[in-house]
Amino acid sequence: MRIGYLIGPDLRDLLQNNPEELQELLEEFHPEDLADLVDQLPEEIAAKFLKKLPAEDAAEIFERLEDETQEALVEQMGPDSVAQIAAEMAPDDRVELLEMLPEQASEAVLQSLERVDPEAAEEVAQIEKWPEQSAGRLMTTNYVSVPHTCTVGEAMKALREAMEAETIYYVYAVTAAHRLHAVASLRDLLRADPEAPLSEVATENVISVPPTMDQEDVARRMAKYDLMAMPVMDERGAFLGIITVDDVIDVLTEEQSEDVQKLGGIEPIDAPYFATSFLTLIRKRAFWLLALFIGEFFTGTALRAYDKVLEAVTTLSFYVPLLISTGGNSGGQSSSLIIRGMAVGEIKMSDWWRVLGRETLQGIVLGVTLAVVGVGRVLIWGDGVRFALVIGVTLIGIVIMGCTVGAMLPFLLKRIGFDPATSSAPFIASLVDVLGILIYFNVAKILLREVIERALEGQGHALLGGVL
Repeated sequence: MRIGYLIGPDLRDLLQNNPEELQELLEEFHPEDLADLVDQLPEEIAAKFLKKLPAEDAAEIFERLEDETQEALVEQMGPDSVAQIAAEMAPDDRVELLEMLPEQASEAVLQSLERVDPEAAEEVAQIEKWPEQSAGRLMTTNYVSVPHTCTVGEAMKALREAMEAETIYYVYAVTAAHRLHAVASLRDLLRADPEAPLSEVATENVISVPPTMDQEDVARRMAKYDLMAMPVMDERGAFLGIITVDDVIDVLTEEQSEDVQKLGGIEPIDAPYFATSFLTLIRKRAFWLLALFIGEFFTGTALRAYDKVLEAVTTLSFYVPLLISTGGNSGGQSSSLIIRGMAVGEIKMSDWWRVLGRETLQGIVLGVTLAVVGVGRVLIWGDGVRFALVIGVTLIGIVIMGCTVGAMLPFLLKRIGFDPATSSAPFIASLVDVLGILIYFNVAKILLREVIERALEGQGHALLGGVL
């Protein structure tokens, strides 16, 4: 059961009758649970609740709220109260809040923030100048830094006094010009002699990222080196800030949600499902659904091109859904593997020829496997050996085609500047359907030529007799 249902009534009572006991009630709860509570409260009560808390406590709750809740509370609380909370938030969360608000409300909060805490307002300006979804937008300037000439004991003292630092897992040794010289982990400092120079335990080969790096690349680099925080340095070597692992987790969650939605043929939705308006859901889904629908027109056109063959051998129509779905399934598998490999950096654009070779071989093996099953099913239905051969050959061709097309489309789309995740639903489904039909009926025309010709001749004689 959610915390809101447990303490919501008590909270309302305290706000009305004993507000001085509010802090004591909430001391045992995690800020994430309290954010969940605020999301469930009416806006007026939620705003009153946050105003009663110390600004630093309210900030821990406020930065965990959904964007829609934050926007509503800004209207309820006013820019001055929100500015006091924003001043206590992490710099990157503060920037995210101001970007999410309507322009007029954002400017009002920023003006109040400049009066409440000019340094916090300056941090906003330093972060906002970097592109969206870049390392610069993710970084925080709240970190622990010490002169590179200090001792281990002095570094530990800086850690103990770092009240606003977002993480204390690392101490960053900087030069007088504020360039990052080395980094020491908390583990290394605890094991070292307090009188020893920091340079003896710090690592000078610092792994960092530029502020313009894409946030997905930042996440991959942090995962590769198993870091809890990643320094951000510009091209001149100036130390700008750090990116903490909690922000990277948020990025991965956001990117994964976007990719899953794109794989399903839906434009990415920022808000939760129930917080998204009905019209927004229609708009996000309609475009790709219409694109898929129009794409299937080509499938109908391909079928009409072989209407004489279908009239001659009606049994061919029974297997069209089976064969088309097989091509789509094999293409979807291949595209999912390649898109995932691209997303995590396992597959590069230069690897396309290796992928093509592997997918072709896999297509052959998988196609032969399905062909054996398909031929057996045709023989059980009693459609004849020659027709079974048509299905077997077609299955091999369609699976090979599905694997190669599904694997190569992400490369093509990325080359021309599109997100590879969009290839699965809107492109592969239509393209593989059309190519599958072409393969199927051309194989049938070759292997069933005599049967088709006799049937067409019979239809011609019947038509002539009817006219006479």
